[in-house]
Amino acid sequence: MEKFRSFDDIQKSLENRETDCKAIVNSYLQNIQTKAHLNAFVEVYKDSALEQAAIVDGKISSGKAGKLAGLVIGIKDVLVYKDHEANASSKILKGFKSQFTATAVQRLIDEDAIIIGRLNCDEFGMGSSNENSAHGKVLNAADESRVPGGSSGGSAVAVQANLCTVSLGTDTGGSVRQPAAFTGLVGIKPTYSRVSRWGLIAYASSFDTIGVLSRNVRDSALVMEIMAGSDNFDSTASKKPVPKYSELLHFDKRAKIAFFTETIESEALQPEIKANTLAVLDKLKQEGHQVEEVHFPLLKYTLPTYYILTTAEASSNLSRFDGVKYGYRSPNAHNLESMYKLTRTEGFGEEVKRRVMLGTFVLSASYYDAYFTKAQKVRRLIKNFTEELLNKFDYIIMPTTPSTAFKFGEHSNDPVAMYLEDLFTVQASVSGVPALSLPNGEDKNGLPIGIQVMANSFKEAELYAFGNYLMELHNN
Repeated sequence: MEKFRSFDDIQKSLENRETDCKAIVNSYLQNIQTKAHLNAFVEVYKDSALEQAAIVDGKISSGKAGKLAGLVIGIKDVLVYKDHEANASSKILKGFKSQFTATAVQRLIDEDAIIIGRLNCDEFGMGSSNENSAHGKVLNAADESRVPGGSSGGSAVAVQANLCTVSLGTDTGGSVRQPAAFTGLVGIKPTYSRVSRWGLIAYASSFDTIGVLSRNVRDSALVMEIMAGSDNFDSTASKKPVPKYSELLHFDKRAKIAFFTETIESEALQPEIKANTLAVLDKLKQEGHQVEEVHFPLLKYTLPTYYILTTAEASSNLSRFDGVKYGYRSPNAHNLESMYKLTRTEGFGEEVKRRVMLGTFVLSASYYDAYFTKAQKVRRLIKNFTEELLNKFDYIIMPTTPSTAFKFGEHSNDPVAMYLEDLFTVQASVSGVPALSLPNGEDKNGLPIGIQVMANSFKEAELYAFGNYLMELHNN
């Protein structure tokens, strides 16, 4: 399977009849079994994946196969798949089986992608280390003593360890990009509303996006162009036409690029990440691009704004999980009130409880205007600043994360230190603009470093093309 480093490799082998979809799936299943200790998968769909592979092989033989024939995908455990369990890596949804498939997932299946299983994550997408899962932690394949990032840690490790071709994650404040940086992958958060959220178990509805983790830019672009677009089931999904991103990867212009003083000079930034980021900016200057240093005075407000608003939305969204209709119900309850209290106390993990309580606090009558209303106003300021800057510049470049993958337990007793891992990723989420994390070398311990590129809303085509160009520049 190591010869299949991209979907292009798989397609060529299928065209040359060197392999078939069933053999590809079996190889991934063998890899999953061999590397089960990484704990990337919550559940492997062995039978349904092999059945689907047989169907796709038949379509290939008859010349009727879709664009994604041979692509094997893992999906984060917050995306529903009909007749399969989904529990957001939480005890409170144990045993819940979905009656429908998420739009993003269904569109991939319609093009003959094969879903091989659901992937471990931080509970309800809340975390930066994948240590907050009811299914246990996921190990980083680059160093098994370190976290893979979160919340889409299982999605990242599944691709990193060659357990599937690409994976789907979700990104609320960096949950695709940060794991991508920690595992040496390409990870994208699209423009908010670019991909339908129908079938995504919500954390924070005005932030949540479905993203892709892959080894290269083209695979990500192909999956994104098929997933994206309007959806009658999701009124917030944009009706803007979707370009064929995978066919628009050629980049031959002189770009205007901004970088923030505040990110490069941040005390939290690991020296090797700073050096690698500056090296990329210098190389871009040498290639004739216009690179300018810009001040971002609102950087220190992005993280508190993000956490006030997302916890408020989480408090509202997670109120539906109460033991009444589905999922876990406490066996110790003796009346309605105790059922609510005990079900949520026993069913939710500590980090989810922390965020729900924080969100309930900022939405309370006494503090609503002091916190929630003010955070909404600051969000607008951040969004306006970001969009104005992206009207002047083509791209904003910054590190994806302030550090490389940290050790398990390093931030477990300090939630604020854990939240600071999102320092550079939340701006794109607060603003709703697309952002792409790319591999950018390694530190002295051999741990991957990521670099992040932001573009203006619905400029995914330009973002992918520039990302592909950066990858080629890095490899040459």
